[in-house]
Amino acid sequence: MTNVLQVHDLHFSYHDGRPALRGVSFAMCAGEKVALVGPNGAGKSTLMLHLNGILPDRPRDFVHGRGEVSVEEKRLTRDNLPVIRALVGLVFQNPDDQLFSPTVFEDVAFGPLHMGLPMKEVEARVESALEAVRMSGFRDRLSHHLSVGEKKRIAIATVLSMKPQILVLDEPSAGLDPRGRRTLINLLRELPITMLVSTHDMKLVQELFPRTIVMDEGQIVADGQTRDILENEELLTAHGLEKP
Repeated sequence: MTNVLQVHDLHFSYHDGRPALRGVSFAMCAGEKVALVGPNGAGKSTLMLHLNGILPDRPRDFVHGRGEVSVEEKRLTRDNLPVIRALVGLVFQNPDDQLFSPTVFEDVAFGPLHMGLPMKEVEARVESALEAVRMSGFRDRLSHHLSVGEKKRIAIATVLSMKPQILVLDEPSAGLDPRGRRTLINLLRELPITMLVSTHDMKLVQELFPRTIVMDEGQIVADGQTRDILENEELLTAHGLEKP
C-alpha cells in the first residue's frame, strides 16, 4: 500500500534545550487508523504538531538534519506549508481552541472560505462535513452553546471541510461522558480517512485501532499490532500504560 505519511529521524528540542523528539521514524499507509500512546511528556503532542508544520517555528530546520516529514511524497518545507496543512487536518484536545465563530456553519465554513472557494462549493463542503459527524441539523446553532461532545464533533467537521488526507486527533475522548464517548468511537470507526490518534484511553485503542505506536522520552519504543502490544504487560508497565 502507498505511504501517505512518512516521518524520518525527526529531532526537536524546545528553547530551553529539552529534547522532545529523539529520532522518531514511522510511516502510515492510506486508510490506516493508528493509535499513538505513551505517558505525559513522551513527545506525542510535539510530534503531532510537526505533522502539519505548526512546529518547528522555522520549517527550514528540517533541511539542516533535524529530520523529515513527507505527506503524499511532498516534503514539509517552508514553501509548501499551505499544501501540507490542507493535507493534514489537526483536531486539538480542547474544541474551544478551534471553534471561534458565532455559528456552527461559520466555524465549519471558515477553512473553505479562506481557500478562496466559491460559496456553492463552501456550502457543499459544510453540509458534507456536518453529515459525516452526524451534526447536519446544527448548522445554525451557536457553537458556544453546544455540549463538549457536540463541540468535539464540530471541531472534527471544521477539519473535514478542508478535505484532508490525514486526520490527526489529540485526546478525542477526553472529557466525554459515556454516551458522548460511544458516539465518538462510532464516528471515528466510520470515517473513511487515514487517522492518527493520540490518547490515554486504552479501551478506545483496543476497540478502534489495529495498529499502535508507543512513545516514551521522545522516542518510539514499540510499533505493531494493537493486540500484541496490549498483551505485553512488561512493555505497558515500563512506559506508564495500563492494560484495558
